[in-house]
Amino acid sequence: MQRLVDHGLAVTKESVKTFTYESLNNIVRLINGISALLLVILPGKATILEGIHGWELRPTFRGPRLPRWMENGVSSFNQFIHELSMDSGASSTMDYSSGEEDSDDNMHSISPLSQASRASRTTSFSKYDRRQARWIKRLFSWIFWPVTFLLGLPFHLYRLFRTTSSSTRGHHPSHLHTTKKSNLLKDQIFQRTTDRRRGVVEDLQLAIEISIEAIFDIFHKAAHCLLSPSEAFRILFNWFSTRDSSSEHVISGGLDASVPTATLGENDPTPTERHVTLHQSLNTDARTCQDVITELGYPYEAIRLVTSDGYVLHLERIPRRDSRKVVYLQHGILDSSMGWVSNGVVGSPAFAAFDQGYDVFLGNFRGLVSREHVDKNISSRCYWRYSVNEHGTQDIPAMIEKIHEIKTSELKSSQSSLEEETSKDQPYKLCAICHSLGGAAILMYAITRRIEEKPHRLSRLILLSPAGFHGDSNIVFTILENLFLRLAPILAPLVPGIYIPTKFFRMLLNKLARDFHNYPALGGLVQTLMSYVVGGDSSNWVGVLGLPHYNVYDMPGVSFYVALHLAQMKHAGKFIMYDYGSPAANMRVYGSPEPLDLGEYYGLIDVPVDLVAGRKDKVIESSMVKKHYKLMNNSGVEVSFKEFEYAHLDFTFSHREELLAYVMSQLMLVAPAPKQQSTQKQKATKLKKKDVNGPPNER
Repeated sequence: MQRLVDHGLAVTKESVKTFTYESLNNIVRLINGISALLLVILPGKATILEGIHGWELRPTFRGPRLPRWMENGVSSFNQFIHELSMDSGASSTMDYSSGEEDSDDNMHSISPLSQASRASRTTSFSKYDRRQARWIKRLFSWIFWPVTFLLGLPFHLYRLFRTTSSSTRGHHPSHLHTTKKSNLLKDQIFQRTTDRRRGVVEDLQLAIEISIEAIFDIFHKAAHCLLSPSEAFRILFNWFSTRDSSSEHVISGGLDASVPTATLGENDPTPTERHVTLHQSLNTDARTCQDVITELGYPYEAIRLVTSDGYVLHLERIPRRDSRKVVYLQHGILDSSMGWVSNGVVGSPAFAAFDQGYDVFLGNFRGLVSREHVDKNISSRCYWRYSVNEHGTQDIPAMIEKIHEIKTSELKSSQSSLEEETSKDQPYKLCAICHSLGGAAILMYAITRRIEEKPHRLSRLILLSPAGFHGDSNIVFTILENLFLRLAPILAPLVPGIYIPTKFFRMLLNKLARDFHNYPALGGLVQTLMSYVVGGDSSNWVGVLGLPHYNVYDMPGVSFYVALHLAQMKHAGKFIMYDYGSPAANMRVYGSPEPLDLGEYYGLIDVPVDLVAGRKDKVIESSMVKKHYKLMNNSGVEVSFKEFEYAHLDFTFSHREELLAYVMSQLMLVAPAPKQQSTQKQKATKLKKKDVNGPPNER
């Protein structure tokens, strides 16, 4: 009888699982099919999707091959890393089993930034913000309770089964099993790729399967108890007897392990034990910029600094401490330093510059969801109250002065002859590569420093689709401009910052990006709709959402006043500083009733400027970048202009060999550092003396 019941329950369970699984798949196929039909109807889809080859809606962390211009510049070690990643690329796309040990493979290491920094950042919320956030969280939790229940059910059931199975096997698992499992995690922890993430659909499938298993397990145990009462009493007795002792053992959600690591470029190459905590993962890519850099074998350094108005910034570095060539890379709006390393060894500007001998610094603007500030109780309304002005007059000055302090100190300590150089010259040359909003901010920085008669320490500017002029924007941006300008007094107190505030919705966005990749028609539809919002720009908008800096733990945000400032620039048709709304307020800040028109001060720029525009860029039109060029050229600035067939995000998130070759060629135009110049002069003087005096045997 017991065998008959077990057989009936097993058949029924598999039938229900097959029915629900196929039903969900059919629903998803229907959604994907409807998306394909809509794609046929929507106009302009060909130009929007033409850059996404093979429906690949997610950027990769590996370049396709070593470009020609780097064949002699890249180190042999990094070439080995690239070839190794290419060899393992095929195997990483294979499906992996979902057994008991593989469930722990869905874990990832958390970097110092994503642990200690995140823990300290959470204290920056005031009591009012905590109370407001708590009510908003409760409201959304009630609205999205079914989704959260289905997504969280697999993990709760897994922990329940794990607790039950561990108690039945014994209180103390064998040391061999623990060591074997720890070693397995050590081997697999750094082999995870974004291809192994689960999307929302896969999470729903897993939740449904585990739910069915749990329900039928209850029926099976109930039937077993009814058919075997003695066995039921024995199980109850064992359960009550082991309950007290099992409560003494804490089942943690993670596993601590020490992983031996070594970083290229460190003084001591001996591998050291890096303590990492492996947490139960939500199957999202939570890597930081540090994780990407160190996994590829490059050195890394994190620098925390504070601006004059109290904002804590995160300056990252790929250090070459003895190098006199320094490059500073600054991201644009809703971006972070991750954009400069997202294309791997041979496709990222940061790695390309390092391989060419540069000391690389990666800047991060204020405006992360974590809200770091010296005032731990700062309110959300106060934190997000900044415009592009603060990026150009607070953030960039703080980072560049920190770079100057670090480089001067390092070069003095490593080269005793540095003191012989004139105090007026820098011992290094600093070039800046900036994208979008970063380009506008660096121009504001250079001009305001010249007005204040302070050194800007820059030797060359390479600006990729810089913001500042937006007169040729499409109708969508025109509508947003009018909305911001007319409703600013109402919207500013209500929406001080534009970002995704809760961990759950950031996780949901990250998982949806994976679904858009798994279902090409749906992803193509979302890509097309997002492109319409930005005027038909064909950048890989959907793919960028799957990058690690749009992850569960943290995400770039944008201040309402930054958006308002950009709307003011578009409305005025000029590259102006923030308009405070009244002549009296502007007079207090600028000394004039109108905000400064930075275009009128382009004559103060005393370093070469290279402007790069994209013909397919619909966010910042090529004509607007050319307007920068005309004003600079008329003002006597040493400026160049270059166009590529790129969209707005192609300058950072896409592997563009032609662009990298151009950027590196412009960096090479910078003259050697003063020390190198003086050395060359001394050598030339010695050669002249030898020529005048003649060979020693002729004197």
